[in-house]
Amino acid sequence: MAELATIARPYAEALFRVAQSGDVNAWSELVRELAAVAQHPDMQALADNPNVTHEQVVEVILAALKSPGNDMLRNFIVAMVENDRLSVMPEVAQQFEELKNASAGSADALITSAFALDDAQLRELVAALEHKFGRKLHASVTVDPSLLGGVRVVVGDEVLDASVRARLANMQTALTV
Repeated sequence: MAELATIARPYAEALFRVAQSGDVNAWSELVRELAAVAQHPDMQALADNPNVTHEQVVEVILAALKSPGNDMLRNFIVAMVENDRLSVMPEVAQQFEELKNASAGSADALITSAFALDDAQLRELVAALEHKFGRKLHASVTVDPSLLGGVRVVVGDEVLDASVRARLANMQTALTV
């Protein structure tokens, strides 16, 4: 995974610099869309086909995008295709989002809960997490009953595991040492 991140970083940073001169949110949507197109198995097969030119791959990608492209996007796609980097586009999109969030002083938070949270519980939890992490959080919630109780929160590379499953694992480790 570190290798993909290393390969994707210069592309994400370059794309983010371009996006800062315009509407970063519109570019963010476009980058997510481009990642979805690039990771589609049919697109990967087309890009790997030696009988298909780079220009044809670029045209198919542009045609598959719902959002209208511009010359900067076209140049970016050409660079990705010619350098055989289309497969790292999902990682580029993820790093682009991280750059966007960092510039806005926010972050994405993946909250995994043992039970479904109602709106009031979610607001209260997000407010506490924003205080703990010191930035605005964009939360997405999933339910995983195997946690038994509590929540597990991932913000960037930080993990806060307040689940019953994690506490039981810690107790087991403490008792067996």
